[in-house]
Amino acid sequence: MLSPFDLARRSGVPGQTGILEGANPTEYTPSNPISLFIIQAGIVIIFCQLLHYPLRLINQPKVIAEVIGGIILGPSVMMRIPGFQKAIFPPESMPVFANVANLGLIIFLFLVALEVDMRLFTHNWRAAVSVGLAGMLLPFGLGFAIAYGLYHEFHNDGTTVPISFGVYGLFIGTALAITAFPVLCRILTELKLLRSDVGVTVLAAGIGNDVVGWILLALCVALVNNASGLAALWALLCCIGWILLLTFVVRPAFMWILRRTGSLHNGPTQGIVALTMLMVLFSAWFTGIIGIHPIFGAFLVGLICPHDGGFAIKLTEKIEDLISVLFLPLYFALSGLSTNLGLLNDGKTWGYVIGVIACAFAGKILGGTLAARANKLLWRESFTIGCLMSCKGLVELIVLNIGLQAHILSPRTFTVFVVMALVTTVATTPLTKALYPPWYQQKVEKWRRGEIDWDGNPIESESPSSDHQDSPEGATLSQVKRLLVYLRLDSLPSLFTFITLLGPESAATPTRLGGISEVSEDGSEEVSGQEVAKKKKKKPLEVHGLRLIELTDRTSSVMQVTEGETYSLRDPVVNAFRAFSQLHDVAVSGRVAVVPEGSYPETLMQQASEVSSDFALIPWSEYGSIAEEHSVPFAKDSGDRFTAYAHLEFVHKTLEMAYKTCNAGVFIDRGFGGISKPTTEQPVMAQLTRTQSGMSLRSHRELATLPVANKSHHIFFPFFGGADDRAGLRIVLQLARNPHVTASIVHINWSSDDEAESSKAPVKEVDTELSAKDMTLLATAKSSLTKEAAKRVAFSEAHVVPGSGIAETLDLAQRYVGQTPNNAGDIVVLGRRPSRLASSGVNENAGGAGGGSSHHAGLAFDKVVGAIADQMISKNVRASILVIQAGGRGLEM
Repeated sequence: MLSPFDLARRSGVPGQTGILEGANPTEYTPSNPISLFIIQAGIVIIFCQLLHYPLRLINQPKVIAEVIGGIILGPSVMMRIPGFQKAIFPPESMPVFANVANLGLIIFLFLVALEVDMRLFTHNWRAAVSVGLAGMLLPFGLGFAIAYGLYHEFHNDGTTVPISFGVYGLFIGTALAITAFPVLCRILTELKLLRSDVGVTVLAAGIGNDVVGWILLALCVALVNNASGLAALWALLCCIGWILLLTFVVRPAFMWILRRTGSLHNGPTQGIVALTMLMVLFSAWFTGIIGIHPIFGAFLVGLICPHDGGFAIKLTEKIEDLISVLFLPLYFALSGLSTNLGLLNDGKTWGYVIGVIACAFAGKILGGTLAARANKLLWRESFTIGCLMSCKGLVELIVLNIGLQAHILSPRTFTVFVVMALVTTVATTPLTKALYPPWYQQKVEKWRRGEIDWDGNPIESESPSSDHQDSPEGATLSQVKRLLVYLRLDSLPSLFTFITLLGPESAATPTRLGGISEVSEDGSEEVSGQEVAKKKKKKPLEVHGLRLIELTDRTSSVMQVTEGETYSLRDPVVNAFRAFSQLHDVAVSGRVAVVPEGSYPETLMQQASEVSSDFALIPWSEYGSIAEEHSVPFAKDSGDRFTAYAHLEFVHKTLEMAYKTCNAGVFIDRGFGGISKPTTEQPVMAQLTRTQSGMSLRSHRELATLPVANKSHHIFFPFFGGADDRAGLRIVLQLARNPHVTASIVHINWSSDDEAESSKAPVKEVDTELSAKDMTLLATAKSSLTKEAAKRVAFSEAHVVPGSGIAETLDLAQRYVGQTPNNAGDIVVLGRRPSRLASSGVNENAGGAGGGSSHHAGLAFDKVVGAIADQMISKNVRASILVIQAGGRGLEM
């Protein structure tokens, strides 16, 4: 008795209920191949992801996991299990698997070409040509030499087409000469070398190497696929004609469409994405039918796509995830399924494995090193360039698969070269780290800037901060002259207000057109605006803004790094920051850094060191997240603002690194600048209510917010003592120079009875020195105030009992700030680690805003910003909080 499934299969009609009728889901049926394909794709993706997790810990690219996963699933390991191949990867199912994988390969080569920015090549053409040419000629020659042995040993084994040694040598030479440009970009990005001389040289040479390599590959495939030399010549001429058509006809028309639709600067529309994909598929089809591989056509379309306005990046963002997660693993798994390590079964074969690896390393390293040295780079930098150019990666595997499909390579030779590609790719990152470590990079940068000699000894020069010592009080009341700001979209309003107050106050002078002097009411001629400007001109505050964007595994993320300065010029946050600062008499610079999230603190402090910053300002996230794309009002509960571990760890690490660099401040915005912040009591969305009006919800309009009438700010600063409080006092005095700012500076002292008791204990010399510095600074601050500033800055003294210092400081804060609700916002300035508060034995319960019990491996909000700031937030003091930490030179003042 036959089952319904057997009857349906005999009749050629697939069963409608599948396994419910007794069907085997792993059995391949030509009329319904999708079931088995889903199983195959699922296994491949799971294998690749599982292998990638441990490999990325040692900085290995994802392609290594994909190839190793394919090798494990192939005849080397899993297919040795009886019945595995027949059940999961039966030969009759592989055409479907291969078609999907090759479609993904076509689109991926289009993405590879999108990543190639020819402007980088043209701007550095001399180094690119010399390093790229030397890095191709020497390995090509070595490859041609070793091809002689491979051709006579492994070529004529019945699996290859009969070709001449010249064509075979051309292919082997190309396989050894090519460099994996996409993998190279990722390695340089992860090692933070893109902005160095090494990174720029390698990228520029890699672009030329990539393009020439694909041209050589197209030539080789054309010679193999066409029986006669004349047919191969016609194929190459057709290809050249197609390149000219794409460059001079298709690209101008495509650019016109992009400008017409606004896609060039606003990102591609769905129609533009569809048009681009049609161009890719048609170009791939054309180069395929003329006897050149289809991927070459896709690569050409990627080269003609513009990079202006970030179009290439935005287009890549539309399609990259599906390719990298689904299609690309299938292709490299297909490569692994064709790799049989069992074919490396004798000494002669392993000799050729070692020989091919030696040729690959020697050719690239020697050629790249000598060419880089000829361009006046240091020997160590030159060796690093040579090692980076030896990276093969996924481009090499694509070339090898083309050779296998065209029957140029035998399975044994293919396996030999796959092993070579894995070894060279895996070795690239460790070799680069060993040859060009961070300490050496910093030494070279300082040496080239003239700060040190080659032995590391500092060179006497005028200190960039020497202007702090212009007056006798310079060392005591030094001001912030170079400010580093961490730019966040959600913190821009408060940052703008803070910079306005910190910068020098510019006196407004009435002028006429052309700077003509005006006549006053009493008839006297006033000085022209230009002359007043010359008289009152002061050195402006320097503000250096740095916006951080997370570097991910995505191609578009790497492209943001490679485009570097042009991306910074287009960034709306940086441009808004530049425009605001310039309009407020502030010297400004701003850039975007695309780095891994874990490198944010290091990147900030490295930038602070490069610009010789006096103070680094770190705004606290409005919603407790590091990534700005998640910082939207409805993304997170406001309660997560001070408990999110990732942000706590970021601020904590930044302050730790700032300790050796410069003074730093964490700014917690609570309505600073007059902008009210939403609270949990305020409804986020409008509530439906019963009214007599017939207006719809669509007719609701938010009322215009009136300008802030009272632009004053009041600062409360409790001075306990210590390096952090001394740095905080200097910030307060600089802010108080602004006529809109008033300040209350309260010197906190312990009550006399407790001081008498504590005097019986031995006093450390360090405490005495710190106390002397504190008293000297307070005295100097009081005496240095101008008459006008003395009216706005009040010094007072408060005696508190140890054990209740935080509570009494909170009472003082609530008394001084928040008394004028309609002003532009008050500030409480606090030292992060007040020395006298810590040494008094105070042990108060601080688990406030951070949630006390919400500790993450010992890290909580009060540990990051200090116990006083934690209680200020917890008790909802109506003011913004600025937590100051002394660092670098600030520790000595």
